[in-house]
Amino acid sequence: MMKLQTYDVIVAGAGHAGCEAAAAAANMGAKVLLITFDMEKIAQMSCNPAIGGIAKGQMIREIDALGGQTGIITDKTSIQFRMLNKSKGPAMWSPRAQCDRKKFSEEWRKTLENTAGLDFWQDEVVNIITEQNSVCGVETRLGAKFFAKTVVLTNGTFLNAMMYVGKETFAGGRIAEPASNSLPDKLKAFGFVVDRMKTATPARIDGRSIDFSKLIRQDGDTEKNGFSFLPEITNNLLQRPCYIAHTNLTAHEILLSGLKDSPLYNGTMKSTGPRYCPNIEEKLVTFADKDTHLLFLEPEGAETEEYYVNGYSSSLPWEMQWEALKNMKGLENVKIFRPGYGIEYDYFPPTQLNHSLETKLLKNLFFAGQINGTTGYEEAAAQGLMAGINAVLKIRNEKPVIFKRNQAYIGVLIDDLVTKGVDEPYRMFTSRAEYRILLRQDNADTRLTEISYNIGLAKKERLNLLVEKTNYCRELTDFLNRTNVNPAQINDFLIACDTAPLKEPVQTVKLITRPQVTLNNLVSQVEELSVKVQNLPSNRKNEILEATEILIKYQGYIEREEINAKKLERLEHILIPENFDYQKISSLSTEARIKLNRIRPVNIGQASRIPGVSPSDVNILLINFGR
Repeated sequence: MMKLQTYDVIVAGAGHAGCEAAAAAANMGAKVLLITFDMEKIAQMSCNPAIGGIAKGQMIREIDALGGQTGIITDKTSIQFRMLNKSKGPAMWSPRAQCDRKKFSEEWRKTLENTAGLDFWQDEVVNIITEQNSVCGVETRLGAKFFAKTVVLTNGTFLNAMMYVGKETFAGGRIAEPASNSLPDKLKAFGFVVDRMKTATPARIDGRSIDFSKLIRQDGDTEKNGFSFLPEITNNLLQRPCYIAHTNLTAHEILLSGLKDSPLYNGTMKSTGPRYCPNIEEKLVTFADKDTHLLFLEPEGAETEEYYVNGYSSSLPWEMQWEALKNMKGLENVKIFRPGYGIEYDYFPPTQLNHSLETKLLKNLFFAGQINGTTGYEEAAAQGLMAGINAVLKIRNEKPVIFKRNQAYIGVLIDDLVTKGVDEPYRMFTSRAEYRILLRQDNADTRLTEISYNIGLAKKERLNLLVEKTNYCRELTDFLNRTNVNPAQINDFLIACDTAPLKEPVQTVKLITRPQVTLNNLVSQVEELSVKVQNLPSNRKNEILEATEILIKYQGYIEREEINAKKLERLEHILIPENFDYQKISSLSTEARIKLNRIRPVNIGQASRIPGVSPSDVNILLINFGR
């Protein structure tokens, strides 16, 4: 038999998690093999053709700051960009982009094929190879055995997957793609707990059959913006609008009449689905008092007429999905390319993982993405990136990179998964982060790039850009602190901004603290400031002005949150012995002892976040380990 090459890292699955894992590991110098069902479906956008959104956009900025690829590829293939929540404080600003679905996948493949040290194999992983409680390779459907020092599984929604359209049921992990049925049983044999989840996707419709004049047009931002901190990314794609449509009572009646044939309601699908992204039939039942719901029609690409109907996920019979759409304003003559469908699949509860995303049961085996019970491209990509990083660090015998909850949304994501587990598909929200003002999208590079550079992922170019930005922001802040403005010079501008005029000269920085005044607007009013700003690099001017203004306006809030984070962080430094038997502490509640023995927290901070561990239980742990 031909002897196959031995790798440092094998990644199974080329979705968003697998692509980031493979790219990160290879860019850190590892020899990587990426195994996927279909080389034409790399980083396929199975659901909506968009990246980012509330909290999700912050994670993509973090991935980019760490040297990941999703932000760059999104910027190259986006057909609309919007910064959401600009009317709120900067902790809530969230970038979001519509992408060309086909070009997004093509660009990912091009990126991976041009990554040194990365090989491909088109096949299905059906088993893992172990030796002395440690993974050392994988076996594929074709009978090939590949060996590696670490393995990352990113199997998405393909494990024992079933799809549903009304009464029609068929195996598959994505439309027209087969399920992966061998691996879950093999992993169960090693002692892993397996559970089921469900999700759904909407119908895709023909833009030529839509009367857009009856819909609400939604354009992207006019100013140039993007996800990546790299300033020169070329995108010549046609920028396209989205449209807002509305359901109505007639459409509701049609949809509700099909509940008896809905696998969600007739008992066919018994698993848990995403509460924050429900099917249209679930919306109608849960919000029975609402006469209408919003639908967002999103173009699938720059040169296609295919539209994604965001908000219309369904597993109802296709006839009812179509008929209901035709009873909505602007969609009277609509044609569908394919109906929506439900999907049910296996996942592995993530409390079986360490914070590095390495499994507790088998050494050198990492899980990332929807296999861990999450939903969304962004959550998957973030896990994939960290699994790829930590797989390489494991090979080097170096400590894993584990972000604290006040360091990154990625840290919040992974800590939530391994500490709390999931009882529904996990989706990131800003409300999950205790330190939102510290975890802004604008400062992801400040928080993370140097860490990534030190482990060999982020390149020197990124570090140089960070240093340049930091220096420019510091110089600009110093300038604003040491220069004054006079009432005669600025009062007309202040009155126009609906803020109080000056009675005497003040430091220029004092004006920036006013909510009605922006640094960008002030530039045109203060000649010295205008000259200073003209010396900024033109391709980074807006980025530097925004970062400087946020640090000035929100300095008090930022400092207060940093103090609170440091107070709570002390619990993270009180370590718990790895194999401690909590049954010995009889004063702990029974539930706490069960949960602590199962999850095995590494410190009291993590223990305090486990559901079922009360404040009194934490105090008992402090008495035993901390005082």
